[in-house]
Amino acid sequence: MHMAIHKHTIAVYAGTFDPITNGHLSLLQRGCEIFDEVVLAVADNTPKAPLFSHEERVSMARDATKNLSGVSVEPFSGLLVDYAHTRGANVILRGLRAISDFEYEFQLALMNRRLQKQIQTVFLMTDYRWLYISSTIVKAAASHGGNVKGLVPDNVCKRLTEKYQAGEVRQGTPCLAPSAGGFRMS
Repeated sequence: MHMAIHKHTIAVYAGTFDPITNGHLSLLQRGCEIFDEVVLAVADNTPKAPLFSHEERVSMARDATKNLSGVSVEPFSGLLVDYAHTRGANVILRGLRAISDFEYEFQLALMNRRLQKQIQTVFLMTDYRWLYISSTIVKAAASHGGNVKGLVPDNVCKRLTEKYQAGEVRQGTPCLAPSAGGFRMS
């Protein structure tokens, strides 16, 4: 009979988290059931113009995850696979909401594997109730006075309200209006 030696698995769940949502938290909780440790890595460099600064995003994520054991929140910049490698992680955790996420995520996973062979990408499906939630959609609703309570942690809800009441609406915050062709279910 051969004994399996348990390897301490560290997964890195990276993103902009601008801001962290209940969808992110749901994925994080499920990641904790699979891996020994999950590092929520908040990216500094982002192609989007974030509403919240890097420091704000890190602090909101820390506050939102303070009761989750096995989770740490860390800022990072540069290549994700390099960060994961230096952190001693062997898994990159990614969430999939819909088919539309898949192609991009698949390309990313293949590129990451090419850059660091020993790091595996693991995809988890988002819980059904969070399928439609993204930081972008949450910001769009909040910026137009919509109530986002229950979609984001309470600390984030408070910070979003403060931001938008202070008039800090970025040009990048999309409006929740259908495009010229209306909403398509594709």
